Amino acid sequence: MTQKVLIIGGVATGTKAAARIKRRNPDAEVTIIEQGAIASYGACGLPYFISDVVHDQKELFSTPIGIPRDENFFKNVKRVAVYTKTRAEKIDRNNKVVKTVHIETGEKKDFSYDKLILALGGIPVAPPLKGVNLRNIFQLRTIEDGLAIKQYLAKGKANQTVIVGSGLIGMEMAEALYDWGIETSLIEMLDWILPTVFDRDMGLILSRYLEGKGVHIFTSEKVIRFEGDENGAVTRVITDKRELAADMVFLAVGVKPNVDLAKKAGLALGETGALQVNDYLQTNDPDIYAGGDCVENTHRLSGKKIYAPLGSTANKHGRIIADHITGGTSFFPGVLGTAICKVIDFNAAKTGLTEREARAQGFEVETVICPGPDRPHYFPGWGNIIIKLIADRKKGKLLGAQIMGQGDVAKRIEIVVSALSLKAPVKEIATFDLAYAPPFSPAMDNIITAANVLENKLNGIARSLSPLEVREKLEQGGDFIFLDVRSPKEYEELRIDHPKVKLIPLGKLQEELKNLPKDKEVITFCQISLRGYEAQRMLEAHGFKKVKFMEGGVLAWPFEMVGKIWQ
Repeated sequence: MTQKVLIIGGVATGTKAAARIKRRNPDAEVTIIEQGAIASYGACGLPYFISDVVHDQKELFSTPIGIPRDENFFKNVKRVAVYTKTRAEKIDRNNKVVKTVHIETGEKKDFSYDKLILALGGIPVAPPLKGVNLRNIFQLRTIEDGLAIKQYLAKGKANQTVIVGSGLIGMEMAEALYDWGIETSLIEMLDWILPTVFDRDMGLILSRYLEGKGVHIFTSEKVIRFEGDENGAVTRVITDKRELAADMVFLAVGVKPNVDLAKKAGLALGETGALQVNDYLQTNDPDIYAGGDCVENTHRLSGKKIYAPLGSTANKHGRIIADHITGGTSFFPGVLGTAICKVIDFNAAKTGLTEREARAQGFEVETVICPGPDRPHYFPGWGNIIIKLIADRKKGKLLGAQIMGQGDVAKRIEIVVSALSLKAPVKEIATFDLAYAPPFSPAMDNIITAANVLENKLNGIARSLSPLEVREKLEQGGDFIFLDVRSPKEYEELRIDHPKVKLIPLGKLQEELKNLPKDKEVITFCQISLRGYEAQRMLEAHGFKKVKFMEGGVLAWPFEMVGKIWQ
């Protein structure tokens, strides 16, 4: 008997499941219902279509050889029936029928199924603020959204733009608007940007970089309303602290799961508000599966349910669902919350638990911030990156990582993903046999160096403070020496301008020891604090009892400085 599989929603989960089902069971009858005009497209490429990195929107829904992934493609190549511009209005679970309507013609049609897959996606959150429906206030979720934004930008009328929200989409739009040469302000209601991805110390570093590129960052600030002109176009954004002129606004305050259809059908929602599914992506109805941005996931480290909408996860869901429907035993183990984005020429990535998440879940946490060039300094094109590792102090196990900078962060975050997935202890990561050649990495890769420093901290050899901890001591007027052990030339080019800073180059520290009081706390640092650590060990060897180095050095200092570190 032919198995009938009906899929509501295309894009990632739906089309991936359809193709996999047909490969595993060529006799299955597979049908996709898609409300939009295009069944399958690369939604994550939309910001790059807007910035014109991707010139033609057709590239987002074509195969690598240029064939559009339209109804004919799925019919002739995948042997899957696709109905676009068709909205599912009701799921009749008793009779296994989905009732639909064509959004243009109004024609109604019923589709029966043996197995149903829900790939309903997510919905951009629109804050309930006065003026939110004014013209030239945009959100980005579909091809049509991307086209509307790009067409407006092409008119040349956008001179001052405000982005509300600093999630991943907000960051990617900041880059797109930068590429268009448009003055951009970014408003975030929490204390730092990308607050659901990075800890405050790392988020502030990204802010410092963006501000150096001319993007205005306003954190701890809440939008109250939008104002417009007599033609209904936005002209101003009003926050609880200021007024910003704006002829274009981009809302990036988050995404929520699209679950209304499923909820009305009696399918269970999880604690995150997304659909609840088991390891095989089945809902509480075993004949109905769900995947992608409409479902919640299990965090592989904490075991907690999280909402983590990503195209990569959605594709994995589609494959697992297809395998289970066709008799396989594959299951989905969960996610690590891995994310990465590019902002102008700055790269930022995260996986696992943040420091605040780990502490909130009861771990005894140890962290380290470790910067350095992603390739040998003599090799052309190297760029600095900053690594933050989070570990369980009791067990010596890695819990997460955050990496950012102008060098290659992707390969390092993927090393950490592998380590977390295999539950590798920190000391084992430090001995990973990673590929080395000067065009790709230093002889001791950045992630190995960071793991070594973290291991030193876990063993009590390295004693350090984070830049945030040092800043707090400075603000509280702590009695300590803030010892910069760089060269005078480095100091002139870039420095932390504070009365407590004392410059003694590392090469002269030995002879200057007699001029430093041994009973006073000393905090050492340099450009990346490699020399800072060496200075700490030197001072301890000469009887100084209260010595620590500042992790990350000047490169990871996210506050005011004389000079510019990120070009």
